[in-house]
Amino acid sequence: MTVYDELAARGLIAQVTDEEKIKDLINEGKAVFYIGFDPTADSLHVGHFMALCLMKRLQMAGNKPIALLGGGTAMVGDPSGRTDMRQMMTKETIDHNIECFKKQIGRFIDFSDGKALLVNNADWLLDLNYIDVLRRIGQYFSVNRMLSAECYKQRMEKGLSFLEFNYMIMQSYDFYVLFQEYGCNMQFGGDDQWSNMLGGIRLIHSKMGEDAYAMTINLLLNSEGKKMGKTQSGAVWLDPEKTSPFDFYQYWRNVADSDVLNCIRMLTFLPLEQIKEMEDWEGSQLNRAKEILAFELTKLVHGEEEAKKAQEGARALFSSGNAADMPEAVLTEEDFEDGSIGILRLLVKAGLAASNGEARRNVLQGGVSIDGEKVTDVKAAVAKDSIGTDGIVIKRGKKKFVKILFH
Repeated sequence: MTVYDELAARGLIAQVTDEEKIKDLINEGKAVFYIGFDPTADSLHVGHFMALCLMKRLQMAGNKPIALLGGGTAMVGDPSGRTDMRQMMTKETIDHNIECFKKQIGRFIDFSDGKALLVNNADWLLDLNYIDVLRRIGQYFSVNRMLSAECYKQRMEKGLSFLEFNYMIMQSYDFYVLFQEYGCNMQFGGDDQWSNMLGGIRLIHSKMGEDAYAMTINLLLNSEGKKMGKTQSGAVWLDPEKTSPFDFYQYWRNVADSDVLNCIRMLTFLPLEQIKEMEDWEGSQLNRAKEILAFELTKLVHGEEEAKKAQEGARALFSSGNAADMPEAVLTEEDFEDGSIGILRLLVKAGLAASNGEARRNVLQGGVSIDGEKVTDVKAAVAKDSIGTDGIVIKRGKKKFVKILFH
């Protein structure tokens, strides 16, 4: 099986512009590709996970990744997949976040001996002259075409600022610079980035001719990766100070039954033959698959020692000495509204709070967590589908645990 065929078999590829050229480049180890990361927080989260794993896979096959840090684009804000304008950040905050990203990306990508590049688009975007941009770049972008892009159409009803409207032009210019300066011949991104990515190809072709060897590949980062990157209570971070290795392990240990094999295919480096053997697993075997998933991903992010500690800690929580004594609360269809149950109602249902008012205070005081992930939003909700066959554990305070099941 070729490298490209394996990517397809793992469900990573959604759409490409020139499949035969892309196959040749990737399979021959000649792809110089980039993926962008806007530093909107001081840590990457598991929504970035698929991109990082993909970069690692392709580098192992001899291709050269370019990790593009959006020190420039983060000052503008990407409207893709958003319902409101991104909060404006200072340059100091962005620079701090970039330093945090660099350390985390280094756990996945080998930057030694020129095997990969780490670049910051602030190096070329911040020095651009506005009139220069209009004359050199703006003339190649059709406003009509830009407004037809899905990323903009989604925001037109709520309001799209001119600041955000420029994001496509900036991202397109990134590809143009990387193509010229570093020989970058391929760009990867989530399906919410497709219009921006096509803009980069059009800019290169417009300025350098149709023969310019630029292409793009689109990955299912929006529909799958971003879904995996959020729990009901917030983001799961790669920084151990924000999400501990134990909590990180528990997040993956408690994915829905319907998601576990997809996660193993897309995110782990286990052979496809081994994964295929799991396709017929059911019941308690799915719990074993979840343990495999959680261990492999925790090892990848935090190292094998921390993964072993997290696995031992998780098993201890459900060992005979704990699980047998842990009270259970069983939810029924009547407990859910539109497929989810609010955190306050859940606390009351679990017997951890006598009223919604008490539940609210518990949440606001930071004493509530679900599967090790702290819940701080009183409006948070738990989806029925996220409970799975083995349930979830809701905790109040230091010692009160209740296992939540759904029948």
